[in-house]
Amino acid sequence: EIDLSVGSMLALDGGFSVIIFNMTNSIVLTFLFAVLFGAFCGLINGVMVGWIQMPAFIVTLATMLIYRSFAQYFCQHVDKALIGGGSSVYKMANSQSSYQTLYNFGNGKVSTIPIVGLILIIMTLVFVYITTSTKYGKKVYAVGSNMKGAQMAGINTAAVKISVFVIAGALVGIGAFLWIAMNASADPATTGNSYEMYAIAAAVLGGISMSGGKGKCLGILFGAMSYTIIDKIIVSLKMDSLINNAIKGIILLIVIMVQIVGPQIKQKFKKAE
Repeated sequence: EIDLSVGSMLALDGGFSVIIFNMTNSIVLTFLFAVLFGAFCGLINGVMVGWIQMPAFIVTLATMLIYRSFAQYFCQHVDKALIGGGSSVYKMANSQSSYQTLYNFGNGKVSTIPIVGLILIIMTLVFVYITTSTKYGKKVYAVGSNMKGAQMAGINTAAVKISVFVIAGALVGIGAFLWIAMNASADPATTGNSYEMYAIAAAVLGGISMSGGKGKCLGILFGAMSYTIIDKIIVSLKMDSLINNAIKGIILLIVIMVQIVGPQIKQKFKKAE
């Protein structure tokens, strides 16, 4: 399936997490809220896709609009003290005693390696293990490759789909927590803007099949890193930054074309032999 709501979910979750931090002055409670609220947003998507069986594209397109709208609405209508005194941006109150600790965590390094980078590596390893060495991971691949076959094998496909969307939401929650830790704020209008496209592109570039059931989590890491490398190359070549997304889009189309045309060419060669 596909989830177009992750960018808007990041903005909403990040904004609400700022409010929780300003209310509680607790890093732990802020983290727990971010993860649980993200999982709840994912659950909404999952229930509609997995249980009600609505098309994921339409469901997540709708929630993308809803989450972004809520993030902007509450930023304008909630007590200004809860959003750090900002007018259009959720800001962590720097008067809180835990403010500097959280900010240092988000921007800290361990032997020159950013802490957020270490978390990325750890999370990647966790999901590599889940997808390759657990029954649950095998069920996810089975549902992705052949849902009817998975049902006949006794797999509760609705539950698997719901769980995947919940996990995606929880991961967005972790991302939202790290976002406010790094930036001390969340802009409901721009935070996570177009991130749903970058997420899809990272998955495709990482070798994940658009038809489902194929690909590895480790590939997604390199897919995400490849986009960062593209940014660096554009900067080093002193190209206009406005052409950045065009280059990424062209690369994405080429990769998808290779995924589709590649197997067809192989089949033709086999027939010719």
